[in-house]
Amino acid sequence: MKHRLSILLLLVSYVTLACGQIVFPSPNQVEMKKGKLTLRKNISMYTADTTAFYISLLRSEVLRDASVKWQSKASAAHICWTNDPSLPPEGYKISINPKQMTITASGERGFIYAVQTLRQWVSGPAGKLTFACADITDSPRMQWRCFLLDSGRQYQRISTIKKYIDMASLLKMNYFHWHLTEGLGWRIEIKRYPHLAQVGGSVGKAEEQQGFYTQEEIREVINYASQRNITIVPEIDMPGHAEAALSAHSELGCFGLPVEVPQQGFTQNIFCAGKDEVLTFLKNVLDEVCELFPSPYIHLGGDEAPKGNWNKCEDCQKRIAALNLKDSHDLQLWFSAQMANHLKQKGRKAIFWGDVVYQDGYPLPDNTVIQWWNYRGHKDLALRNALKHNYPVICSSNYYTYLNFPLTPWRGYAKERTFDLKDLYLDNPSNKACNEKNPLILGMSCALWTDDVVTERMIDQRLFPRIIGLAEQMWHQGEPLDFTRFYKQVLQKKEWFERQGYEFGPALKSEVPQDYKWD
Repeated sequence: MKHRLSILLLLVSYVTLACGQIVFPSPNQVEMKKGKLTLRKNISMYTADTTAFYISLLRSEVLRDASVKWQSKASAAHICWTNDPSLPPEGYKISINPKQMTITASGERGFIYAVQTLRQWVSGPAGKLTFACADITDSPRMQWRCFLLDSGRQYQRISTIKKYIDMASLLKMNYFHWHLTEGLGWRIEIKRYPHLAQVGGSVGKAEEQQGFYTQEEIREVINYASQRNITIVPEIDMPGHAEAALSAHSELGCFGLPVEVPQQGFTQNIFCAGKDEVLTFLKNVLDEVCELFPSPYIHLGGDEAPKGNWNKCEDCQKRIAALNLKDSHDLQLWFSAQMANHLKQKGRKAIFWGDVVYQDGYPLPDNTVIQWWNYRGHKDLALRNALKHNYPVICSSNYYTYLNFPLTPWRGYAKERTFDLKDLYLDNPSNKACNEKNPLILGMSCALWTDDVVTERMIDQRLFPRIIGLAEQMWHQGEPLDFTRFYKQVLQKKEWFERQGYEFGPALKSEVPQDYKWD
């Protein structure tokens, strides 16, 4: 009996260690070595900067708040941090032998990602931390690795925003696209126009649809993200998805009339492009947005902007005639160019959804970036047209990076708007586009839109485990694992992710119970 118990304990120990060696996204090169490094109490550390955030992240998330003794000599430390300017900005190396761990990077970004790897590499209880010996060399496949959270339709608490910033950093993403304005809610405080948030933040009627973020709260989130190598990219949607703003300022619409806020979808009520005062208003908004957000990129939306009102509006029609524009689509391009040029004066780049390049027309300035999304409706039309005009592109095809699409039908999501982990791992159009290695393709973004009232408690089961597959595509440079092996590793890591506070939903359609509740 004692012999069997010993074998069982050895097996448990082996499984724990094996799971500790699975890291998502997968490092590019891992050379396993014999032995292990075991750290107990009084861990010694050598670093040039004891106050860096990555040091505190290692101490809390890897060393589990064990006491640390600082060493003046690298050779005397259990953990040694070294700088190597020749490494890529987000790359790192970790070398672990039975006596010492050396972490090398060219700067803070690489050190952050090294810590995120070590969070998944460490095993054992506090007081006896074990690291399998290995040499790890790692750097990202894509320049742009992004997660989008829709706070426009649904308001999330600051603690929830931070949770998903933590997730993005853990999965080695470097951008967090914060969708802050929508027909159902204007979530960002604008000091010059307080009614935008005070009124526009409360137009939704369903659960978790009322609220906005103060500028102080936004600065807190930006700082929190920056420490974790995450740039917050704000989205201020224009000219469409503007019903919440028009509820606060009806004069910004074509006819100055009160608007109805749709609880689903969008309406003809968009910002008027024919009135100079509307352009001035929106530029003033962007001035405050730029003061708040240090991001080099500001997202200006541009999708799903029906032109019914513009086609009837005297001001819009006068603008079209005066500028000799072809039609209302051309007017949107002109409008978008005015906003992008305003951002250009501030040294920023403007991101637009792919809708603006479905047709040629008024030229957009050279600080324009296109985000390709509507694969279901237009395949790769936006991608190809953007590349044709030399616009940089972010790939975020709704098949298969929109993680609000469940695995099985739910509310407004019929069967054709569903996909699972295997679909995205094998057939993601965004990943295939990135395989072209066109220097204009910046990388990939994935999204959690909150259509149909996706509340906070519903988010995790939509993200996990599918977002792990997307993170793998964004980061890992090597040959991808076959799906069976990849999925096996995901299942092995499930318990670890859930200990971090991320609940898994089903991964494959075939595994969804008949009575499964997405809400």
